Amino acid sequence: MSALRSRTLRFFALAALLICGALVIAACGGSDGDYQTAETHDTHEADDAALADLTTGELSEAALAGQKLFSANCSACHGATANGTNQGPPLVHQIYEPGHHSNASFVIAVARGVRAHHWDFGNMPPVPDLEIDEIHQVICYVRELQLSSGIIDEIPTSTPC
Repeated sequence: MSALRSRTLRFFALAALLICGALVIAACGGSDGDYQTAETHDTHEADDAALADLTTGELSEAALAGQKLFSANCSACHGATANGTNQGPPLVHQIYEPGHHSNASFVIAVARGVRAHHWDFGNMPPVPDLEIDEIHQVICYVRELQLSSGIIDEIPTSTPC
């Protein structure tokens, strides 16, 4: 009887372990229905039009500087108003709101690059030509675009604008 009991206990332990593993994978690596992948990502014409209405006079001085840096270093993949292209994801998206992607995560992504984890665009390479103060200006630009599009209600106090 003890051999049968031992096998039964091992079976239930293995089953519990597999279930826990599946739950972890689903929670961490699974696709959330609110997020789009490259296959379902299309242009955001309505969002682009709304952001195009954001005049440069409405941007802070830091965000204006960030807009120029973004245009030169980021827009080829992330779009002129950070709404994404077929090369990279939109940064004006709820995935990139400060509670999910902090300002520090933007700094790290620019400085070191980042492995693809929400989208199917591939890994982002580092952007070596940007200094930390320039990265902060780009973050100000992105956060102000997020604010104007209603993704965030206020610029986080930790944003170096």
